Amino acid sequence: MSHNHAHGSCGDESHDHDHDHDIPETQGHRDNLFSRINRDHVVALNAASPGKGPEVIKPWNERLDEETYIESDADDQMIIRVPFTGSVKLRALLLKAGPADQTPARVALYSNFEHADFSALSDRKPTQEFSIAQGRQVGEYHVMPAKFPTVTSVTLFFPESQGADSTRIYYVGFLGQWSERKNEAVVTVYEAQPNLADHEKIQGMDANFSLP
Repeated sequence: MSHNHAHGSCGDESHDHDHDHDIPETQGHRDNLFSRINRDHVVALNAASPGKGPEVIKPWNERLDEETYIESDADDQMIIRVPFTGSVKLRALLLKAGPADQTPARVALYSNFEHADFSALSDRKPTQEFSIAQGRQVGEYHVMPAKFPTVTSVTLFFPESQGADSTRIYYVGFLGQWSERKNEAVVTVYEAQPNLADHEKIQGMDANFSLP
């Protein structure tokens, strides 16, 4: 996926796409929120290597990298919580997963869910859900802006893979507009290595998706 266009002049026409002239390759998109993510506090639950959670928050020019990834541990469910350094009006989720049946079947997004874990998610309706297609490129999933107007964190829940015993994620990114928070929230420190005995696979997830 690329947001760069080869046309010579933008002119005054109205186009249904974004123009990225003179945008650095590391950013890739004027609305890319990579630099607005508090990577030190990204948390991955039920990950084989929990400390690698921040490593899938990559700059745009590393979005296709498959050397670094996180994979689920006890089963194919996984949670990734991503806090921002300010308030965000979220526009889209960027995601690269796989390969093949290790691709999540879907992803559920929760806005500003500060204490997300598997037991809490079982009783909470997602802010929005997307089905995920298999493929080696980065998928762009456009959210409903009215549901994500003032986001300080996004929790991603991957309830199941597409057939494998584990789920694998290579890249997570976001598009949107950032603004400074007027009131700084207290940063919650999460247990880096949760007890897998506390992880009970969440059953009965609603199979109706909110597609882009």
